[in-house]
Amino acid sequence: MSRWGVLVFLALRDGTHRFSELRRRIGGVSEKMLAQTLRALEGDGFVLRRDFAEVPPRVEYELTPMGCQLAEYVAALATWISDNTPNVLAAREKRRRTNSRPGSTMRPAS
Repeated sequence: MSRWGVLVFLALRDGTHRFSELRRRIGGVSEKMLAQTLRALEGDGFVLRRDFAEVPPRVEYELTPMGCQLAEYVAALATWISDNTPNVLAAREKRRRTNSRPGSTMRPAS
């Protein structure tokens, strides 16, 4: 799943949204990428696309029951990442400092 897919899941967790609403909520995603992501999620059975055949066009997106199940795991993972990012960054910094000392060499993981 792409990062945009994760963000679509998080945006659709709280209900049905139109394309433009999703684009605003996600921020930074192009129309093309959002459309591709929604098509892929629809094809996988996670997102339901509802076209109302009106003028002007109105299309809404919502999670299917399977999408709602997966969205709970995606949200839990996003929370874990958010909560643990400082620890990951600290570990990276510690490793960087250790490897930048004179005479230190990187050892392969065992």
